[in-house]
Amino acid sequence: MNFKKRDIVLFVLLAFFIGLLGAYTGLKLFQPEAQPNATTESIDILPNNKKTSQNLDDEMDKVKQAYELIDQNYVGEVEEGQLLEGAIDGMLETLDDPYSSFMTSDATEKFNEQIQSSFQGIGAEVSMVEGKVTIVAPIKDSPAEKAGLRPNDQILQVDAEELDGLNLNEAVEQIRGEKGSEVTLLVDRKGSSEPFEVQITRDEIPIETVYAEIEEVDGKKTGILDLRTFSETTSKEFDEELTRLEEEGIEGLVIDVRGNPGGLLDSVEEILYEFVPSNIPYLQIEDGEGKIEEHYTDLAEKKDYPINVVTDEGSASASEILAVALKEIGYDTVGTTTFGKGTVQQAVPLGDQDEGNTIKLTFYKWLSPEGNWINDDGVEPTVEQEQPAFFHSNPIQVKDTFSYDDTNENIENAQVMLQGLGFDTEREDGYFDKNTEKAVRSFQEEHDLDATGQLDEETAGAIEAKVVEIIRSGEEDLQLQKALEVLYK
Repeated sequence: MNFKKRDIVLFVLLAFFIGLLGAYTGLKLFQPEAQPNATTESIDILPNNKKTSQNLDDEMDKVKQAYELIDQNYVGEVEEGQLLEGAIDGMLETLDDPYSSFMTSDATEKFNEQIQSSFQGIGAEVSMVEGKVTIVAPIKDSPAEKAGLRPNDQILQVDAEELDGLNLNEAVEQIRGEKGSEVTLLVDRKGSSEPFEVQITRDEIPIETVYAEIEEVDGKKTGILDLRTFSETTSKEFDEELTRLEEEGIEGLVIDVRGNPGGLLDSVEEILYEFVPSNIPYLQIEDGEGKIEEHYTDLAEKKDYPINVVTDEGSASASEILAVALKEIGYDTVGTTTFGKGTVQQAVPLGDQDEGNTIKLTFYKWLSPEGNWINDDGVEPTVEQEQPAFFHSNPIQVKDTFSYDDTNENIENAQVMLQGLGFDTEREDGYFDKNTEKAVRSFQEEHDLDATGQLDEETAGAIEAKVVEIIRSGEEDLQLQKALEVLYK
C-alpha cells in the first residue's frame, strides 16, 4: 500500500500513542525479564489508560496541515525525518520534564549500554535542567570524576561547539566517544565567576557496581558496601557480597551511595527486600491520576545489626529510593542532601520496533514508605556531614603566573587546596600575600618543583593532582568517617 507523504506524520504520531499501550500488553507485574530494554528509571507496572480527546482526529489534522505547509512551501530544503522527529520532540518539550525524551535507535543503543557491563565515554550521568546539560553525578573512578566534574555542573560547549538548542540525547552524542579520544568541555559551576574548560580523555567505563570491604570500628567488624550504580547485575552482586560479609561476622553495615546516579528500579527493589520488613511499604507508586499503589516485602524483621547509608548531592533516583526507605524505618543517613529525583520513566518502542526508536517518558512518581515525595528536595541526612572544603574547590586556571600582591579567583582556589593539603596560607580570599607565597614555595620544594613561590601552570597542575590523589585515597573522607563513628552510638 502506498501512503502520501503528508500522512506519514499522522501515522508516526499515532504510533506513539499506540506504542504506549502496546508496549505493555505482554508485561507481567514486577517481572523485569519481560522488559529487556528497561532503562535506568524504569518500572514494570501496567499503566492506567487515560481517556484520549474525542477531538483527537481534529487535532491531528492540525499537525498534518502544519506538515503540508512546511513540506510544500518552505523556501529551504525539508528533511522529512527531521520534521517527524521534531514533531515528537516538540510534544515532549511541552511537558517541561528533563527526564522525558525521544531517542533514535543509536541513542537507545547507547542508553541501554549503561545498564550492561561497560560503555565508552567520560562516565557521567547527565540531565537537562532549565535547558542546560547538567551533571547528575560522575561515575566513581571515571574520567569525569578524575577531571573534577561535580553534580550540578552545567556543560555549555563540547570541543568549542555550543550545546544550546540541542536536546539531551543530541548533547550526549557530542559528549560521548571512543576510548582514548579527547574532549574539551566548557563547564559552568555555581560559585565560579566564569565558565572554565575541562579536558577529558574518554575511556572504557566498566559497570562494576558493588564493592565490599570490612573495617574494624571500636573492635567491631564493620561491613562497607559501596554501590556505584544500579544495573542488571547489582542486586545479585549485592546479595553475594552481603552474604559474604555476614558469614565473616560483621556487627554493623554502612551502605555508600554517594555519587550513585541511580539505575534500574527492580535492582533497588531487590536490595530493599533484604532490609525493609513487611509491616511498612518499601515503596509507593503514584500514577498521573493520583492513584497510589503500595509495595511490600515478605521480610519478617529488620537485620539484627546497625545500618546506615552515606549520601551526597550526587546520590540520585534509585539511590534515593534506598536511602529514604532505610531512613524511614529508623536507620541513619549520613552526609549531605541528595539530588532530588522522584519520578519513574519507561522506555517505550516507537513505531516499527526494528527501527529501534523509543520514547523515554515519565509515567509515575515514586513515594517513600511514609508517602513523601522527595522530587527537587532530595533526602536530608539524619547526620549532616560535609566533606573538607578542598573536596569542592574549583580548578586552578593559570594563563599567566600569579605572584605576590596579585588578586584573583584562581588564587583563592589554590589557597583552598593548599590549606587542605596542609600548607597554611592563613587566608582563602584570593589575595596573594607573603603567607601564600611561603605556602606555594613549601609545596614546590616538597614536590621537586622550581621553588619560586609563584603560582605557575605546572605548580597549579601538581596541586590539583595531589588533591585528587588525597580524595581518591579516602584519607580525608569525613563523611565515611562520620558514618562509621555514629554506627554503634
